[in-house]
Amino acid sequence: MSSEKPAVRLALLGCGTVGSEVVRLLHEQSEDLTARIGAPLELVGIAVRRPGRQRDSDIDPALFTTDALGLVKRDDVDVVIEVVGGIEPARSWLTESLKAGKSVVTANKALLAEDGATLHDAAAEGGADLYYEAAVAGAIPLLRPLRESLHGDRVTRVTGIVNGTTNFILSSMDATGAGFGEALDEATELGYAEADPTADVEGFDAAAKAAILASLAFHTRVTAADVFREGMTGVTAADMASAKEMGCTIKLLCIAQRGEDSAGTDSVSVRVHPAMIPRSHPLAGVGDAFNAVFVEAEAAGQLMFYGRGAGGTPTASAVLGDIVAAARNRLSGTRAPSESSYAHLPIRPIGESVTRYHISLDVADRQGVLATVAGVFAKHEVSIATVRQSGRDEDATLVIVTHGAPDANLAATVEDLRSLDIVRSIASVLRVEGGA
Repeated sequence: MSSEKPAVRLALLGCGTVGSEVVRLLHEQSEDLTARIGAPLELVGIAVRRPGRQRDSDIDPALFTTDALGLVKRDDVDVVIEVVGGIEPARSWLTESLKAGKSVVTANKALLAEDGATLHDAAAEGGADLYYEAAVAGAIPLLRPLRESLHGDRVTRVTGIVNGTTNFILSSMDATGAGFGEALDEATELGYAEADPTADVEGFDAAAKAAILASLAFHTRVTAADVFREGMTGVTAADMASAKEMGCTIKLLCIAQRGEDSAGTDSVSVRVHPAMIPRSHPLAGVGDAFNAVFVEAEAAGQLMFYGRGAGGTPTASAVLGDIVAAARNRLSGTRAPSESSYAHLPIRPIGESVTRYHISLDVADRQGVLATVAGVFAKHEVSIATVRQSGRDEDATLVIVTHGAPDANLAATVEDLRSLDIVRSIASVLRVEGGA
């Protein structure tokens, strides 16, 4: 059944892997989308850097332009879709659009994490919608539940695997016993890892997503600079084997938590780092390049969101969902829920985050070593839960798992351990999440 309402006109910024999938889905599902929205969607322009590049033959070449700013300023554009990425010029394009009252759908996690405030302020000024479901966890419907479905609840913690590349690498290491380099090579060959995997393996990608999740969950503006970040390149096959002995596996986690700081003030802690988690934890079984996010709220309890978190088609699916929502709002004259940042909670420093730790030490194999090492832990008020020792010739390995302790105490402990002549090296320090 055709609609008599005028078309909602779309401008697309970027036509790479995700953008081309968005165009394909707009064409393939045009009838269904018209029925769901109540009016057809019309793509009126596509901004690209190289208009002459070989692309899908179904795309009308007349749609391409290199003038992105000119495209978003056109009077016949209702919704701007941005899948280019990066900070500038994307920020200028989207700010211009929002201030002019045009709805924006973006997948730009880096921009949202670094300067989402500018976009939200522009949306408020122009009375426009800002949607970004595709910025975190691909096709998994995650941000809208945090922004809308759980708006009447108090979220206390969000723990997630939000980077498919690192999850593939760590899952491979766990399954095969391979080292990091070997697993990274496999991920690259299969197309899961970029030629330069730094953003993934050093945690920058996950940190941007963690900032977005924390902002929504805790009604506080959180930027990527607020997120403690530690990459997973130092995770070894020995670490993975040790985790197995403990009944754990290792995942690169983003963890956002609401709680009191050392002064008793309500605050937010946001961190990204590799961690051991019990195999009984719901996130432990998330393998391959899948994503999953575990949300804990006071009334709703524990919720899990799982699915493919990357790739052209899953990401385009999330973009399309946002386009439908923006188009419906435009036709009905309503707006999406505006930014909720009323809480203004301070960011708790990493030194105050309380976690258990797994520390592997290469030490001299002689009497009194364990007592000396235990004394260092006691000095900094880090309680030891278990100790495992194995010797070889004149050297030995101590594997110590602590009870929960502030990160600052653990850092001071490690610093003192390095100064001991009986400690040959500190092979690894890993956080342990979940469990007792």
